[in-house]
Amino acid sequence: MRKFYGLLLALLVALAGRAQTSSNLAYYLPQTVTYNPAIPTPAAVLGYEVGEWHVSHDQLVTYMRAVDAASDRVTITEYARTHEHRPLLLLTITSPDNQRNITQIKADHHRLTDPAASGQLDVSRMPAVFWMGYSVHGNEPSGTNASLLAVYYLAAAQGPAIDEVLRNTVVLVDPSINPDGLARHSGWVNARRSKNLVADPANLEQNEAWPGGRFNHYWFDLNRDWLPLQHPESRGRLRQFHDWKPNLLTDHHEMGTNSTFFFQPGVPSRKHPLTPARNFELTQKIGAYHARALDKLGSLYFTEENYDDFYYGKGSTYPDVNGAVGILFEQASSRGHAQESVNGIVRFPFTIRNQVATTLSSIEAVQALRVDLLNYQREFYQQAAREARGQGVRAYVFGADQDPARAYELARVIRQHQIAVYRPKSALKLNGTTYAPDQAYVVPTDQPQFRLIQAMFEERTTFQDSIFYDISAWTLPRAFGLATAAVTKDPAGGLLGPRLDSVSFPTGRVLGDKTAYAYAFSWQGYYAPRALNTLLARKLVVKVASEPFFIGARKMDYGSILVPVGLQTMPADSLYALMQRVATANGLDVVGITTGLSAQGLKLGSVNFVTLKKPEIMLLAGPGVSPTDVGEAWHLLDERFGMTPSLVAPETLDRLNLDRYTVIVASDGTYASISASAREKLRTWVQRGNTLLALGKGAKWLADNGLSTTRFKAGGPVPAAPETALAPGATSTVPAVGPAPVSPAPAPPGRARPAPATVAGANPLPQRPYVGMRNTASAQEISGAIFHARLDLTHPLGYGYTSPDVFLFRDHTVFMERAASPYANPLMYTARPLASGFISRANEAKLRNSAAVDIVDVGAGRIISLVDNPNFRAFWYGTNKLFLNSIFFGQLMRASPAPAGE
Repeated sequence: MRKFYGLLLALLVALAGRAQTSSNLAYYLPQTVTYNPAIPTPAAVLGYEVGEWHVSHDQLVTYMRAVDAASDRVTITEYARTHEHRPLLLLTITSPDNQRNITQIKADHHRLTDPAASGQLDVSRMPAVFWMGYSVHGNEPSGTNASLLAVYYLAAAQGPAIDEVLRNTVVLVDPSINPDGLARHSGWVNARRSKNLVADPANLEQNEAWPGGRFNHYWFDLNRDWLPLQHPESRGRLRQFHDWKPNLLTDHHEMGTNSTFFFQPGVPSRKHPLTPARNFELTQKIGAYHARALDKLGSLYFTEENYDDFYYGKGSTYPDVNGAVGILFEQASSRGHAQESVNGIVRFPFTIRNQVATTLSSIEAVQALRVDLLNYQREFYQQAAREARGQGVRAYVFGADQDPARAYELARVIRQHQIAVYRPKSALKLNGTTYAPDQAYVVPTDQPQFRLIQAMFEERTTFQDSIFYDISAWTLPRAFGLATAAVTKDPAGGLLGPRLDSVSFPTGRVLGDKTAYAYAFSWQGYYAPRALNTLLARKLVVKVASEPFFIGARKMDYGSILVPVGLQTMPADSLYALMQRVATANGLDVVGITTGLSAQGLKLGSVNFVTLKKPEIMLLAGPGVSPTDVGEAWHLLDERFGMTPSLVAPETLDRLNLDRYTVIVASDGTYASISASAREKLRTWVQRGNTLLALGKGAKWLADNGLSTTRFKAGGPVPAAPETALAPGATSTVPAVGPAPVSPAPAPPGRARPAPATVAGANPLPQRPYVGMRNTASAQEISGAIFHARLDLTHPLGYGYTSPDVFLFRDHTVFMERAASPYANPLMYTARPLASGFISRANEAKLRNSAAVDIVDVGAGRIISLVDNPNFRAFWYGTNKLFLNSIFFGQLMRASPAPAGE
């Protein structure tokens, strides 16, 4: 019935649009072929020509379904729904014969990635799989609008050439990777489009309101989520990726209006060492096809500059660690429908045409290099298998015996990447840590995804280059705050227990019955804050232990939560049922206590059990605030912990009654819109006993504007010597905290790290080539690395942590001074802070032994400054609790003893 309805729709739109079938298609598409009139053109469905308006997501879906209904070359899969419930589509386009044989084609591609089976395949007879992805950033719309034309061409073009393409290729089209962002952007520019196009860069149409259309619903950059998989868009897409095992993936983006067009490869020295050299060679060969296509159009372009291929969480780089070739395209953006630039007026149709041209050149390259690409994928996995057997690490173990939920969350991510995960066969003691068989996980390295496993677990401090387009480290066990160890003995020798085809959320339970005097649970569980929020939302009296106590032989550590039954208005039976639901939902053991007289430690009536208030949270969100940072906080509280933060524009503080809030979060930002009177209002609000929590440059803004006394170190370092190439075989490195679990491959010559800065009054800096100035400055950035800090476990900020060793993610050069009070900095960087990633020597010197957190008393309240983002990209589980503790237990935190009577 669906197919019949779709055919009828396609017929109607084709007839209605027959008069306008190709009035501008010649601008975009080859006219050397004929086009099947039964396939609707984009204009026939949309009612306008491609490029006249920005296609909305609902229009895009309507067109794709119309083509699906009209063509036997096309099938559609809805692979996920966004946070805003928009469908994500993947179109499979190939010959009708291939469509009928699609199950076998998929199976053969899976065998191609299996070293034990791939040698039996005759790749000369296999079709290549080519994935085309468009506009992961919603306000980079030329890609999505180009997908309309790409799909039309593949469905409608006729002749021997297209028949050969479809016989030899399965083309997968992801026409809108970020529907929520696209909807936000298209709505903005279309609503502000003038009949006579305005190209002024200051025009409202070309300047979206904050946060813009780049991001998804929670303001995340989905192009960084291919590895951590924290969003439904990414999880659904990855299932399709591994269902198909593509040979080539293209990723269509936009960049600044004054640029031209970029295609990969990027800077040769900036690819990840785990990516084979053959990948770069194939990328160069494919690039020749793009060059010819753009030469024919007269479009300017560049390659092997600016961009890299290092972080495997990006859409064009993830394929490189999965036996495929990923290609990034970047088109200068019109942002609206036209915009002035140094290269003349950039018009929206022109940006679309370049994306279409490189789509078609990619198809041409796949035809010419099909066997090469298939052989490369087979050889990638065969070589990875040899490397896995030849290196020293046989498996990685990770776990958290006091918090199985965090270990579960990491295991769940790893399984989605088609990596086998096991339980240990028996308890393991490694590097002083015991890994219990029901709490820990084992990842053997001898499996097809060996290189991806290395990328997930390695701690790398050796690099060929010191400049990174994105982050330089992402070691997943560090991100999740888990104990981890590399195992050098053969897993087959008794290490491996049962293989986990799926992982299960930890089982929670209530220990005790309805006659309990009180209930208690540890704060060590990752989802303990969600449990607490549930109880506080039900208006229960809930207390937190500021010192340890015991329930029989069970130690309840700092931060444990106590629910006294006798203080509640809820009947005991109802409370027991609620505690059962809370335990199950959050994977916690809730202990029923039969007496207030604990064997050791605090007694349950002690004043050291502090009654908690439900936090009422404001997240400052608007111009001047980093959308990604505040979005990460919003996502954490709303999506993961069931809380209800208010998103408030900073410029409205003057008009608001702040008394309804107990916590205000100032994420990384500049806050220029907050007036002097609003700053005073904020200070008064804090003085009344509330918590102002500031992150990154938000903390510095508070200090610069006299709201806090937190001190920061002087600005970034100035290199004292010119950068020079390292000697052949040398490496650029900074000492790490302990050895890397995987020895990095020797790096070829690269860029040396600048020497420390000179001091005032010293000899002037030596002359250096002007051409290297930008690279010299870029080498002083901290693009993203992992650093070791020490946490006071007795401090409310440290509640729930079982080890003082905390690994922070840092992507900035804001350095905080230590405070005069010995209690104001409960989290400090170590003397050797670098754990993984790149940092210049001068920046590392500033970071050593500096404060990571500073607490300032302001009357009865406090300002808590976290210099680093504890919620980075939603996968830094290991530091989320620093943020949550600041929210729930800020009322307990002071930098010095409170005055009497306060």
